[in-house]
Amino acid sequence: MDLLNAIVALLNFVIIPATAYGAQLALGALGVTMIYGILRFSNFAHGDTMAFGTMVTVLMTWALQGWGVSIAPLPTALLALPVGIVVTAALLLGTDRVVYRFYRARKAKPVVLVIVSMGVMFIMNGLVRFIIGPDDQRFADGARFVINAREFKQWSGLDEGLALRTSQAITIVTAVIVVALLFWFLMRTRTGKSMRAFSDNEDLALLSGINPDRVVTITWMIVAALATVAGVLYGLDKSFKPFTYFQLLLPIFASAIVGGLGSPVGAIAGGFLIAFSEVTVTYAFKKVAGYLLPEALEPEGLLQLLSTDYKFAVSFAILIIVLLVRPTGLFRGKAV
Repeated sequence: MDLLNAIVALLNFVIIPATAYGAQLALGALGVTMIYGILRFSNFAHGDTMAFGTMVTVLMTWALQGWGVSIAPLPTALLALPVGIVVTAALLLGTDRVVYRFYRARKAKPVVLVIVSMGVMFIMNGLVRFIIGPDDQRFADGARFVINAREFKQWSGLDEGLALRTSQAITIVTAVIVVALLFWFLMRTRTGKSMRAFSDNEDLALLSGINPDRVVTITWMIVAALATVAGVLYGLDKSFKPFTYFQLLLPIFASAIVGGLGSPVGAIAGGFLIAFSEVTVTYAFKKVAGYLLPEALEPEGLLQLLSTDYKFAVSFAILIIVLLVRPTGLFRGKAV
C-alpha cells in the first residue's frame, strides 16, 4: 500500500507535471529549431511570440466568455486558439517583410539576425505588456480536474489522491496531435519536402525550382502555430504573465540545443529532458521517502537538491554540459 502511495505521489508532483511541462517546452523548441534549420538564425523573439499569441487568445477568450460562448467542460481558450494563431502568423509575416527580409537579401551573417531578433523581442515584449498589462491574467474555465484527488482516495482507499488537471491532460493530448501533424506535413507533403530540401542545401533547392519566399512564408506560419499553441497551453496550466514567457526562452533554447538545434526529434527529446530534470531536481522527496522507508529511517529534511527558485539554473547547467561534451546535441541536429 505504501508503495502505491509513493507511486501516486510521484505521479502527482513529478511525472504528470514534468510530462505536461515537457510537452510545452517541446512545442516551443520545435518553433526555435524550425527557424534555425530553415532560416539559419536563432530567434530570440520566440518567447515573446508565444506571449503575443497567448495574449490574443486570452483577449478572444474573454470576448467569448462575455458573449456566453463556451465548450464546457473544456476551456473556452480552445475556441479562441485559431484566432490567436492567425493574428500571430500575420504579425510574424509582417515582421519578416519589414525586418528580416532586408537582412536576408543582403546575406547578413546569422549573428546579425540574432541581434535583430533581440530588438524584435523587446518591441514585442513591450507591445504585449502595453496591451494586456504586466500582471498575471487567468483565463482558464471549464472543469478543473479530469481526475479528482478526493474521489480517487475514496475509490482506491489510498492515503494519497491522484490528481490530473484538465490543463495537463489537454497539454499532453494537444502536443501529441500537433507533433504528429507536423511530422506528417514535413515527411509526406510536397511543401514539407521542399522545406526539408531547402534546409539541407539552399543552393541545390533553388536550382531545383523551389520558391524560397514560399518556404519562408510557410515556415513563419508553422512557427506562429507552434508558438501560440505552446504559449496557450502553458498559460492554461499556470497563468499568463508576459514576463514569464521571456524567462521561458532559456529552457526552450536549452531544449532545442540539448536535443540538437535544427532537429525536430531532438527538440522534442530535449524538451522532456529539460522538464524532467528541472522538476526532479527541485522536488522535495520527503513524502515519497516517508512512504518507502521504515519509520526509524524517515528523513528529517526535505530531500530537495535545489529550491524551485533555481529551476532555470538546472536548464542552464544542462545546456553548458551538453555544449562542452556534445556541441551538436543528442541528435546532431543541423537541418530539419
